[in-house]
Order: sequence, then C-alpha cells, then structure tokens
Amino acid sequence: MSTADDLARRTRAFVAEHVLPVDDTYDGDVVAAGGDDLRLRLQAKAREAGLLTPHGPVEHGGLGLGMVDRAAVFEEAGYSLFGPLALNVAAPDEGNVHLLDKVARGTQRERYLAPLVRGDVRSAFAMTEPAPGAGADPAALTSRASKVDGGWLLDAHKHLITGADGAGFFIVFARTSGEPGDSGGATMFLVPADRAGIEVVRHVTTMDASMLGGHCELRLRGVFVPDEDVLGEVDLGLRYVQVRLGPARMTHVMRWTGAARRAHEVAVQYAASRTMFGSSLAGLGLAQQLIADNEIDLAATRALLQQACVILDQGGRASKETSIVKTFAAEALHRVADRAMQLCGGLGVSADLPVAKIAREIRPFRIYDGPSEVHRWSIARRAVREITGTRTGGPA
Repeated sequence: MSTADDLARRTRAFVAEHVLPVDDTYDGDVVAAGGDDLRLRLQAKAREAGLLTPHGPVEHGGLGLGMVDRAAVFEEAGYSLFGPLALNVAAPDEGNVHLLDKVARGTQRERYLAPLVRGDVRSAFAMTEPAPGAGADPAALTSRASKVDGGWLLDAHKHLITGADGAGFFIVFARTSGEPGDSGGATMFLVPADRAGIEVVRHVTTMDASMLGGHCELRLRGVFVPDEDVLGEVDLGLRYVQVRLGPARMTHVMRWTGAARRAHEVAVQYAASRTMFGSSLAGLGLAQQLIADNEIDLAATRALLQQACVILDQGGRASKETSIVKTFAAEALHRVADRAMQLCGGLGVSADLPVAKIAREIRPFRIYDGPSEVHRWSIARRAVREITGTRTGGPA
C-alpha cells in the first residue's frame, strides 16, 4: 500500500470516528459546532494521528503530498463537511499553503507559511471586490497600493473573503500600477490581521454554513506593508495568482467529491432499505437510473481530476484541464447531491439525513473559483485558437 493510500485509509477512519458525529449533530454549521475551538480540537486529534496538513511542505511539519496523491486523501477528508477543517486542508488555508510554498521567500516562510502548516493560525486570500472590481476577472482589480518609504500603503474594499473573521493574516491583492482592466500591475501583499487600518466590516450572509470565518466584507485604509512582505515580485501578481488558482480548483473538486459520495452512499442505503410498490426502491428502474448516473458522474469527475493533477505534478499550468475539471465537477457533483435528495424523498430535504446539507454546501461551487460560464468562455477561446489559429475576445 502506497503512502497516499495508507493516509486515505487512515483519514477515512479518523473522519468516521472524530468528525462525522460533530458534523451531523450541528447539521454542518461550523459556528454552532464551536468555530475556532472546534478547529483546534479536531486538528489536535489529526496531529496525534499523523494526518495534519498532508499537502504542506515536510520542512514545516506537513506530509508533502503532490497533487495526484492528495486526491484520495482530500476526498476522504471531504466526506464530512468538517473533515477538511480537521486535517487543515480547508479553503482558503489549503490554497494559501500551496501558494506560499511556491512563492514565499526568506523569512516569509517562517513568519507566514510555517504557522499555517502547523495550524497555529488561519489565513484569507483577499482578491474579490464589489462590482465593478475584481471577481471572476482578476484584471478588474481596483484596490490600490501606493509606494512610500520602506513599503506600501494599501487602500482596498474587498468582499466575499472566505475565512476573514479570525484570520491571522491576509494575502491581499492590490494594484501597484496601471488601471482596472490592465493585464499587469497587480501585486500580492502579506498583511497581519492586527495591522492598523484593517476592518472586517461584516459577514455576507450566504447559503453555506461550513466555512470557518465566513465570507466577509473587508476594508483596508492606509494599511502599511513593508517591502519584505511583498509576496513575489511587484506588478506580477496576476502571474503568481495562477500558481494558486489551478491547484486550488482541483483540491475543491477533491473535497466536494467526498461530500457528494457521502450523499450518494446515504441515498443508496436508503433506497435499498425502502420498500414501495412491492419492491425495494433500489429495484425500481427510475431509481436505478438515478443511482447509475451518480456513479457515472463520480467516476468521470475522478478521471478528469487525475488527468489535470498529473500535469500539475509535472510542472505544467494545466489551465485548460483545470477549467474543464472545475466546470464539469461543480455541475456533476451538484447533480449527484440533487439526485441523492430525490432518492431519499421527504427525508432527503430534512436534517434527519446529511443529504440536504451537502446539497446546500456544494451548490456555491458552481460560482466560486470562477463561474461555470467564465470557464466555458475560456475553454471555447482556447479551442478556437488551437483549431483555427484565430484569437477571440475573453479570458485566457
């Protein structure tokens, strides 16, 4: 058995014993379940079990898994809505660990990456802005960083910043040159959350409830950031952000595959035990179609994910592949959860089974990390260029 297979097996057992009972008791609501206190308790257990931060660099206490090896482990963590939190593989921290490991230099690694890998702090990635600012189009960035002696002053209005409430530091995306719409001129900054001028304005109320720290509106007014806390090079932020986005989309797919699989398994168990019209529900043709289509969507998601992760592990950007996987998986996994609800009838929309909460949490995945429509635009643009040699408008 490979190291990744063993970690996946142990993760499955850990989640079943320590995480699922809490998740189900509180219907996937992380605040009701204890918030950061819950995180610390579960991560302490994961640390004892040798499962904490499987994707993190070994030098800082992680297990060093590449993208391919992460897939099965993250899927098992995602089987519970709180599993990613327990193993320190939840968004946005997981993606920030990946970004910092690839881009952070010198003392940045000890000050920001190491405590994040250990689970000592949480973090947030502050790129999205209210309209007409950055969102699915990062080039629309309006936040500004002005050069001053020894560093920069940040002025930014951000929203839908996952994990912002209670984060130890932010990775802030701001414009250092050019104008909104320009393909260059953006820079990433490492900003401790206790720095003067930062305000978490509010939690934006959303349909999901399992993301610790909420999805927040954030303001930065004249926040000073020293030169040594520039992440990567000035004006090259849009290039560096791609280091994070492709892999982060894939790890989202891994986690949500686990959640969708649980909804499917619960529904199959229910259908096999429910008798109606002289047969088990699972013996009826229309129910069998729902079950079979779920199996197909889960298998196809894993196959596409594997292909993209191989390219990422080989050092490729896999821009086309990750867009295809993200688009297909976000829709396929939503279909899986929706069919599972249908199979379970009235109980499927109740809190007596975990299916409804899983459907609730999966639905936003079709929007964040790039809406399906934006990815389709990008995929089509590449196809036209590759087949005809003709460039069209839209995202790369």
